Amino acid sequence: MHEPADKRLNAIEPVYDGIPPGVLRRMSKLVRMGVAAAMQTLHNNPVPNGIIMGSLNTGKDDAVKFLNQIIDYEEGMLTPINFVQSTPNAVAAQVALLTRNHGYNISHLHMGVAFEMAAIDADMMLQENPSHHYLLGAVDDMASYYFDEKGGWHKEADISNKLLYDTNSPGSISGEGAAMFFVNNDPVGALAKIVAVDTLHDTNEAVLKEKLDAFLTKHLPAGETIDLLLSGENGDNRLDKYYAVCESSVNEGAAIARFKHLCGEYATAASMAMWLCCKVIPATVLPTHMIKKSGTAKAYRNILIYNNYQLLQHSFMLVSIPN
Repeated sequence: MHEPADKRLNAIEPVYDGIPPGVLRRMSKLVRMGVAAAMQTLHNNPVPNGIIMGSLNTGKDDAVKFLNQIIDYEEGMLTPINFVQSTPNAVAAQVALLTRNHGYNISHLHMGVAFEMAAIDADMMLQENPSHHYLLGAVDDMASYYFDEKGGWHKEADISNKLLYDTNSPGSISGEGAAMFFVNNDPVGALAKIVAVDTLHDTNEAVLKEKLDAFLTKHLPAGETIDLLLSGENGDNRLDKYYAVCESSVNEGAAIARFKHLCGEYATAASMAMWLCCKVIPATVLPTHMIKKSGTAKAYRNILIYNNYQLLQHSFMLVSIPN
């Protein structure tokens, strides 16, 4: 777990294998992260029938650079790279080009529920095409022109991510990341099963509780309970009331864990939680620095991911052991 720099929790970029150097040097950081995560996920897997992405900031940095070039060069001698990478589907398009994939290709840009909407899309595609495979993912980075900072969503003080949950103040630490998943209807070899995904746009706590209770009643198998609540709590005291509602909706024996001290706050951070589920379910153990409250279950059979983005957008994802 590394420390933030200049109030930002930057993703540590790996050595990018599998991407031609000539292509790699023309990629922005966001495209590099997304494409590398996708290529690693697709390694040793069948060719997917489609690529489904979620993002908020895809292409924003390059869009601003391209617009500035229009002004600086008076619409002459413009760099085409910034234009190509300024489109919201830049990551999905690059993955398709590198893998010669001509299937379904879409990018969802629903702000704080972009990944969740991509997951719902993947579910609908698999219902229509039960034998298909899809690459499902999300990627966001901290662009040079990061608008959330101007909106007051990040803490004014430069704090350690180790103290994120101990600060009683507005805002969080800005973050970034990329997560990719190979999804299909085959439970053999699966790490986790996405049982259900739902979203809500509302600021009323009573509406949130009603929606969440109905979600659990509908999708949790009879006689089973939530073993782990993976909470998107991010240190912003304006959002604490919503996470408290969620904690009160799960059974007393459920463990509660948090993850945004690892990746920071960004629109598709819930994809990081989904990635953690794929690690937690087989291992049945969590690092102690993630645990807010210990539970009674010996294995995490049913995991609820709850995330809130900027007060208004709520999402619930129920993840379980594949069967």
